[in-house]
Amino acid sequence: MGDNKAKALLFLRVVLASLMFVHGAARISNGTVDDLGGFLGSQGIPLGFYAAWAITLFELVGSVLLAVGFYTWTIAVLFAIELGTGIAMVHWKQGWFVVGAGTGGMKYSVLLIACFLAIAIANYKRLGK
Repeated sequence: MGDNKAKALLFLRVVLASLMFVHGAARISNGTVDDLGGFLGSQGIPLGFYAAWAITLFELVGSVLLAVGFYTWTIAVLFAIELGTGIAMVHWKQGWFVVGAGTGGMKYSVLLIACFLAIAIANYKRLGK
């Protein structure tokens, strides 16, 4: 891969990792992990409290691993799945727009998913190879 392409992908990977790290860190610092757990439980997710902590810890640990380039394509796909689940459970009902013509919509998540999938495709390695 060309040097500029590699630098661009590294930049995008680190920015995405930073965004997801802050997302998990903010949930801890704001004391809202329990709120997420309650929401997940109300949506039929078993052990919502533990699921919320697993998601939050994945955002923290996965972000660091992604930023430094470990398990890149796998973590990128898992983040895309997490965000897609967020769209299905929360943002779809809010519509497209995040601000302006609406609030809480899915536009930002769709952009993040596209970026994570681009990182996953660029770094894909078949298992065992």
